[in-house]
Amino acid sequence: MTLGGRILGAGLAGLMVLGAWAAMAAAGARPETRETQASLTFTPAALYALKCSGCHSPSGAGAPASGIPPFPGFIGPLARRDEGRLYITHVPGVRAANLADAELAAVLNYVMAEWAGTDAEPPEPFTAEEVARLRAVEIENVVAYRRTLVATMAAEGDPVADYPWP
Repeated sequence: MTLGGRILGAGLAGLMVLGAWAAMAAAGARPETRETQASLTFTPAALYALKCSGCHSPSGAGAPASGIPPFPGFIGPLARRDEGRLYITHVPGVRAANLADAELAAVLNYVMAEWAGTDAEPPEPFTAEEVARLRAVEIENVVAYRRTLVATMAAEGDPVADYPWP
């Protein structure tokens, strides 16, 4: 992508964010805090668009060369494992999203509905209580945790997304 294309893309993304903030301000919303955000009524799809699609894309394709894995074909097997659910709640984008537990559960369930496929064994839906419990678990090095998790998954025959980080 050319420098001009990147600048145009960044400008358009900025306008989208400003438009979302303007719409919230017009509705009297002030999203500075998690508590304020929890009182807003965004759909899970809208929260995904605002908080996740910048990295994972609107189609869930991610950016594998940049360390952002795609969802289709990979998120379902990951979410069927307790260790995978813990990992999902600790990836950097999720940690930085500033969503309340119920909002994050709703977004994760949206991701599962969109990209977990029609597995014979679909993952259990996330709940706000589960998200709160998983967020409270400390993971010192999420990259090392992922490395161990996907090695186990691959050894057991589950698909794992490419990941360029060591």
